[in-house]
Amino acid sequence: MFNGCFSLASFNISNIDTSNVIDMNYIFASCSSLASINLSNFDTSKVIKMEGMFASYSSLTSINLSNFNTSKVINMVFHQKGGDPTLS
Repeated sequence: MFNGCFSLASFNISNIDTSNVIDMNYIFASCSSLASINLSNFDTSKVIKMEGMFASYSSLTSINLSNFNTSKVINMVFHQKGGDPTLS
């Protein structure tokens, strides 16, 4: 969805309907200018794939995953490049 958003520094994704999404593989991969992302409004109750969601970032310092439902996820490999972001 946002894979390869190299110059994107910030955006508001609070109104995106993810209630029927099952595959979030690499959804934010290569968003190298993104410093912080709040995914607390994402409905992940049907998601089964989350591999590399934040792969190849370099500026990401904060990720809010506070309401993530990962009960159906079968593949959740978070590839990290750059610093270690603060998860909340």
